[in-house]
Amino acid sequence: MDDSPIACTLSEDALRVRKENLARIAAQSMKITKVEHGFRLEFAAESDALTNIIAVIDAERQCCRFLRFALTIEPNLGPISLELTEPSGTQEFLEAMLGPA
Repeated sequence: MDDSPIACTLSEDALRVRKENLARIAAQSMKITKVEHGFRLEFAAESDALTNIIAVIDAERQCCRFLRFALTIEPNLGPISLELTEPSGTQEFLEAMLGPA
Protein backbone atom coordinates (compact mmCIF):
# COMPACT_ATOMS: atom_id res chain seq x y z
CA MET A 1 0.00 0.00 0.00
CA ASP A 2 1.13 3.53 -0.81
CA ASP A 3 1.53 6.18 1.89
CA SER A 4 -0.16 8.89 -0.19
CA PRO A 5 -2.13 11.30 1.99
CA ILE A 6 -5.92 11.27 1.86
CA ALA A 7 -6.25 14.60 0.18
CA CYS A 8 -7.67 16.05 -2.99
CA THR A 9 -5.40 18.24 -5.10
CA LEU A 10 -8.17 20.11 -6.95
CA SER A 11 -9.18 23.75 -6.76
CA GLU A 12 -12.53 24.52 -5.15
CA ASP A 13 -14.28 24.90 -8.53
CA ALA A 14 -12.75 21.71 -9.93
CA LEU A 15 -13.68 19.86 -6.73
CA ARG A 16 -17.31 20.97 -7.11
CA VAL A 17 -17.42 19.59 -10.66
CA ARG A 18 -15.78 16.34 -9.53
CA LYS A 19 -18.34 15.94 -6.73
CA GLU A 20 -21.12 16.38 -9.31
CA ASN A 21 -19.53 13.68 -11.49
CA LEU A 22 -19.23 11.30 -8.54
CA ALA A 23 -22.80 12.02 -7.48
CA ARG A 24 -23.96 11.24 -11.02
CA ILE A 25 -22.12 7.90 -11.09
CA ALA A 26 -23.43 7.06 -7.61
CA ALA A 27 -26.98 7.85 -8.78
CA GLN A 28 -26.47 5.53 -11.76
CA SER A 29 -25.52 2.66 -9.45
CA MET A 30 -28.11 0.10 -8.37
CA LYS A 31 -26.56 -0.33 -4.95
CA ILE A 32 -23.85 1.27 -2.79
CA THR A 33 -22.34 -0.82 -0.02
CA LYS A 34 -19.78 0.13 2.61
CA VAL A 35 -16.72 -2.12 2.52
CA GLU A 36 -13.55 -1.96 4.58
CA HIS A 37 -11.97 1.44 3.96
CA GLY A 38 -14.37 2.41 1.17
CA PHE A 39 -17.42 1.62 -0.91
CA ARG A 40 -18.63 -0.82 -3.56
CA LEU A 41 -20.94 0.55 -6.24
CA GLU A 42 -22.93 -1.95 -8.29
CA PHE A 43 -24.24 -1.21 -11.75
CA ALA A 44 -26.42 -2.84 -14.40
CA ALA A 45 -24.52 -4.35 -17.31
CA GLU A 46 -24.90 -1.40 -19.66
CA SER A 47 -22.25 0.03 -21.94
CA ASP A 48 -22.94 3.63 -20.93
CA ALA A 49 -22.46 2.69 -17.25
CA LEU A 50 -19.08 1.15 -18.06
CA THR A 51 -18.04 4.18 -20.10
CA ASN A 52 -19.02 6.53 -17.25
CA ILE A 53 -17.22 4.40 -14.67
CA ILE A 54 -14.00 4.40 -16.70
CA ALA A 55 -14.18 8.20 -17.06
CA VAL A 56 -14.60 8.61 -13.29
CA ILE A 57 -11.69 6.25 -12.57
CA ASP A 58 -9.42 8.13 -14.95
CA ALA A 59 -10.33 11.52 -13.48
CA GLU A 60 -10.12 10.42 -9.83
CA ARG A 61 -6.82 8.58 -10.11
CA GLN A 62 -5.16 11.80 -11.21
CA CYS A 63 -6.19 13.93 -8.22
CA CYS A 64 -6.88 11.39 -5.45
CA ARG A 65 -3.80 9.24 -5.81
CA PHE A 66 -4.46 7.34 -2.59
CA LEU A 67 -7.58 5.64 -4.01
CA ARG A 68 -7.58 2.03 -5.12
CA PHE A 69 -10.04 1.14 -7.88
CA ALA A 70 -11.22 -2.43 -8.41
CA LEU A 71 -13.51 -2.82 -11.41
CA THR A 72 -15.27 -6.17 -11.82
CA ILE A 73 -17.24 -7.05 -14.92
CA GLU A 74 -19.09 -10.34 -14.53
CA PRO A 75 -19.23 -12.82 -17.43
CA ASN A 76 -22.19 -13.22 -19.79
CA LEU A 77 -22.94 -9.49 -19.75
CA GLY A 78 -23.45 -9.66 -15.99
CA PRO A 79 -23.39 -6.76 -13.55
CA ILE A 80 -20.50 -4.37 -13.07
CA SER A 81 -19.04 -3.38 -9.71
CA LEU A 82 -16.54 -0.73 -8.70
CA GLU A 83 -14.77 -0.71 -5.37
CA LEU A 84 -13.15 2.52 -4.20
CA THR A 85 -10.89 1.78 -1.24
CA GLU A 86 -7.59 2.09 0.48
CA PRO A 87 -6.09 3.60 3.58
CA SER A 88 -8.02 4.14 6.76
CA GLY A 89 -10.03 7.35 6.42
CA THR A 90 -10.92 6.76 2.77
CA GLN A 91 -14.51 5.80 3.61
CA GLU A 92 -15.09 9.12 5.39
CA PHE A 93 -13.51 11.03 2.49
CA LEU A 94 -15.74 9.24 0.00
CA GLU A 95 -18.86 9.83 2.09
CA ALA A 96 -18.18 13.55 1.80
CA MET A 97 -17.78 13.19 -1.96
CA LEU A 98 -20.64 10.75 -2.66
CA GLY A 99 -23.04 11.63 0.12
CA PRO A 100 -24.24 9.04 2.65
CA ALA A 101 -24.73 5.47 1.47
